[in-house]
Amino acid sequence: MPIELQIIRAREFIRLGAQGHFDLKASQAVLAELGRACSKRGINQAMLDLRALQPGPKPVFTPNDLMTLVNTFHEAGFTRKHRLAVLYSSDPHRRARLFSFIATLRGWKVQVFDDFEAAILWLSGGDETAVEQEPEAKPQKIPIRRLTDLPAANPPPQPKITISKSPVAPAFVSPRSVPARPRRVHG
Repeated sequence: MPIELQIIRAREFIRLGAQGHFDLKASQAVLAELGRACSKRGINQAMLDLRALQPGPKPVFTPNDLMTLVNTFHEAGFTRKHRLAVLYSSDPHRRARLFSFIATLRGWKVQVFDDFEAAILWLSGGDETAVEQEPEAKPQKIPIRRLTDLPAANPPPQPKITISKSPVAPAFVSPRSVPARPRRVHG
């Protein structure tokens, strides 16, 4: 019988579940509570579990509302070291993904997941990007080559164009394009 053994090191994180319906003021309060809890305990990983909330037929949050929520991070006590995983069961209006996208553009570490295990792995640092793992890169000198440093290149030969008069007349000549010949009058 084949067995697969996985050892997963999970860091401490704070999980906050939400119930009821989506609301901007309540969402800001939830983020503030989550930020305070992280700061108080010295924990940089948090999970916002929205699986109990079901989205309605129309989106509740506008893009401006999502920007307001993202701007709440700093006020809520989050720092750039914090990681927030947003767990959802359904995102038909793509608002969770848009929230994550806006937050990432603003420099926050926010990811959305529809799978609990994937969220845990990301929070534990198992899915860090190379940028997060590497220390700050030192500036490097980049050599600059001037045009005078380059060997002189021979320009390609110019094509030869020859014009020959062909005895064959074109297939179609418009009467307007051929000038009329002057007639000689004898007299």
